[in-house]
Amino acid sequence: MQTIAHITLLINDYDEALEFFCSKLGFIVLEDKLMSDTKRWVVIAPPGSTGTSILLTKATTESQRNLVGNQSDERVFLFLYTDDIARDYKQLTQNGVLIIEEPEVKPHGKVLIFADLYGNHYDLIQPNTGH
Repeated sequence: MQTIAHITLLINDYDEALEFFCSKLGFIVLEDKLMSDTKRWVVIAPPGSTGTSILLTKATTESQRNLVGNQSDERVFLFLYTDDIARDYKQLTQNGVLIIEEPEVKPHGKVLIFADLYGNHYDLIQPNTGH
């Protein structure tokens, strides 16, 4: 059996990324370990998540810094499921998160798109029942 454990997200700074993801999105820190003087192992996930998590990785080269905020070339980078999109939309807007597309009913459920502090796009989806 194999599973995807983590998805790497390139960031500029560990603490500013943690501030955004934890304070604005309500994510939880699963691990935060110092690996060297400049490198940390920082793993976060949405509350209640039991699957794949995000590994925050500080960009250290010029080519990596150029990808911060554009890891999927302006396409949606990650897809998050929710059980209550209205609740989460309210929290996102109250926390000043940039909403790219307002909540909309689509064939697969209710969807909104938001951006993280660097500009990566995320779909927040409340799937249709049975999806």
